[in-house]
Amino acid sequence: MDIVEESTYRDRELIFKDRLHAGELLAEKLRPRVKNLQILAIPAGGVPVAYTVAKILGAPFDVMVVRKIQIPWNTEAGFGAVTWDGTVILNEPLVAQLGLSDEVVQQCVARTRQMVEVRLKRFRGERPLPDLRGRRVVLIDDGLASGFTMLAAVKSVKGQSPNEVTVAVPTASLGAVELLAPNVDRLVCLNIRGGSIFAVADAYRNWYDLTDEEVMKYLRQPSQV
Repeated sequence: MDIVEESTYRDRELIFKDRLHAGELLAEKLRPRVKNLQILAIPAGGVPVAYTVAKILGAPFDVMVVRKIQIPWNTEAGFGAVTWDGTVILNEPLVAQLGLSDEVVQQCVARTRQMVEVRLKRFRGERPLPDLRGRRVVLIDDGLASGFTMLAAVKSVKGQSPNEVTVAVPTASLGAVELLAPNVDRLVCLNIRGGSIFAVADAYRNWYDLTDEEVMKYLRQPSQV
């Protein structure tokens, strides 16, 4: 595994002006390895970051839907994730800690699958998924808290026989980095932060939740000239 970070950003907050600025800085770390790239964004927040990276590097850009499986009484938190191809990954220790029954877990997974299908239809329409065989795939999000959603995306991508899988994010918790690093060929994270409390938003001076309309705006723009 290969971990690339910006050491001067370690444990700092308010590094990036916004997601576009973060994408510009991330592109510089990815620039030495641009041949045969396929950039994949995790919506919603990963889309402007990935679009900016793809435009700077002149690489094809697409979107892959991954959704966290929400804890029933706390929809801001999750205990796993479901990907665009139906791959499910659970945070088993957390499931046990929360005392979730198999029935409740399956209900939550089924509900998340439905949400993934709706968002796939909204963002992709009838467009076929990109062929990742032999490609150098770069998965991009605006940040990683637990890392489980991205881990699910990595597992789905690996099932499509890429040549190389890189996760590239502006910011991540140290725990997420440690979770993902053994599962990818390369992990690029500009701002790694330790500590017991982590919020992706703390790395950005201008932070807000993207609407589906904003996501669609980026998807309609060509990233390659």
